[in-house]
Amino acid sequence: MENRLKEPAVHLSVVIPAYNEEPRLRKTIERVSDYLSQRTYVSEIVVVDDGSSDGTVGVVEECASSRGRVRIVLNGTNRGKGYSVRHGVEEARGDYVLFSDADLSTPIEDLERLFPKLTAEGFDIAIGSRALVESEVRVHQPWYRELMGKIFNRIVRIFTVRGIRDTQCGFKLFKTGIARELFSMQRIERFSFDVEVLYLARKRGCRIAEVPVTWYNSPRSRVSLLGDPFRMFLDVLKIRYYDMRGYYCSRARSG
Repeated sequence: MENRLKEPAVHLSVVIPAYNEEPRLRKTIERVSDYLSQRTYVSEIVVVDDGSSDGTVGVVEECASSRGRVRIVLNGTNRGKGYSVRHGVEEARGDYVLFSDADLSTPIEDLERLFPKLTAEGFDIAIGSRALVESEVRVHQPWYRELMGKIFNRIVRIFTVRGIRDTQCGFKLFKTGIARELFSMQRIERFSFDVEVLYLARKRGCRIAEVPVTWYNSPRSRVSLLGDPFRMFLDVLKIRYYDMRGYYCSRARSG
């Protein structure tokens, strides 16, 4: 009988949503890969391409062939960041799943701040936060974007997720089983998906740790000042509407 080596279990999956990220994605993958290669656990990088029209897919494929444990999943068309993260969570093989923005505004090394919250302190989710006193915001957004973020967060705290000062930092770590449950109920596919997932987590009694991180503003923000703030505000109202209508009682996905 042929002996086959059993592949070691994956401990951590790093999900990176990407839309037209060819200019900076290679550097991001290399930095994350170098960091993970120095850990004692088995890990993987899952890049979710959101219908990019540039060379994003080719960059990931080249990194996968040269580094290993890097793979790409395709949305096919542009569906939004929320859909991409959900897709990545579905594909994740690790016991834990981190989603990180492609610009690494929060450096991958700050994972060391999040992991103990889950592995040692019993939390289900650890989220990076730019709003805590201990946080290090080394490159700030323009003042008008910071103001927009503060106003949005105040709205979020009034209508949906109380007690969390920064829901939008793109650096969040989940126990994978919990992440799959929460994202299976997610209906918002674009920027406000973080709020919805944290709202669902609170409804289900998940323990959430807000953790200070280092943060560098990226000038290539995908959030448009013209229409996205209004859409994000509507999304917050939709979350309450969906809840009142009982849409979160089932685990059916939105199309």
